[in-house]
Amino acid sequence: MDRFEGMSIVVAVAEAGSLTAAARRQNMPLATVSRKVSELEAHLRTKLFNRTTRAFVPTDAGLSYIAAAKRILADVSEAERTVSGEYTTPRGELSVSTLVALGRLCLQPILSDFLKTFPEVDVHLNLQDRTVNLLEDHIDVALRVGHLADSSLIAVRVGEIHRVVCASAAYLEARGTPQSPDDLLAHDCISYPPMQSPSTWRFKRGQTDYVVPVRSRFVASNLESASDAVRAGLGITEGFSYLLDRSIKSKELVPLLQDFQPPPQPVNFVYSPNRFMPAKLRAFLDFAVPRLRERLAVPKDVVRSPRAS
Repeated sequence: MDRFEGMSIVVAVAEAGSLTAAARRQNMPLATVSRKVSELEAHLRTKLFNRTTRAFVPTDAGLSYIAAAKRILADVSEAERTVSGEYTTPRGELSVSTLVALGRLCLQPILSDFLKTFPEVDVHLNLQDRTVNLLEDHIDVALRVGHLADSSLIAVRVGEIHRVVCASAAYLEARGTPQSPDDLLAHDCISYPPMQSPSTWRFKRGQTDYVVPVRSRFVASNLESASDAVRAGLGITEGFSYLLDRSIKSKELVPLLQDFQPPPQPVNFVYSPNRFMPAKLRAFLDFAVPRLRERLAVPKDVVRSPRAS
């Protein structure tokens, strides 16, 4: 039997928790994964997993073997990367993940310039509005918004983003300017459900929470559509600063209810620690971090409330 393949499959089963999930991860038929695990157990003459109806749980012997297998596979992978020059010359595929709108508007233009600068690096950009697991999804580096949970990941701060309520100058001239969240009931609203419910919006000022009913004349499935709708004068929306600040700077949009917004959220690149950082990842971070910090910087003439600055 191929011992390296067997090790890889056993590690995948342990990390995924089931044969089915491991088969998807390894891109193998379920029957093949099951057979490989059984063959390895027969070869070792020991049971690596306790099977339950819901999961595969490593035995004590299995835990020891899996830990050793991870070290061996990591050493083999590192040796291959060293021989291929991955630690000395930026080359190979770099997998990058982030949120859809943040990736398209802020990261993709930087990646375009990065690819021109480093012709031996290929980039796989994974855009999803969810947090991916770097190991399970084979991601080299992710751009994440929000405070990071305790983990072994290394984080590089690149800026912060703010929530912004705004409307077009033309809309406000026709309908008036809300001074408090309660005033929104008299206005047309543009909602993006993951951020605010189409029927009620939430705000906070000091220790006071505001839950106000709104009429959403337009409900968008993504933030970019909501941003386009507010620029078209369809109503009032709430979005993120990286989508709206340039329109506020140009006076196309007017910020509203700034005293009722939560504090800004940090933005970080995160990646898994390694004894040696691949040259492609180091080159990417050196290239992208200063450019992204510049993109996420708040324009000086875009006023922020004291709580959000």
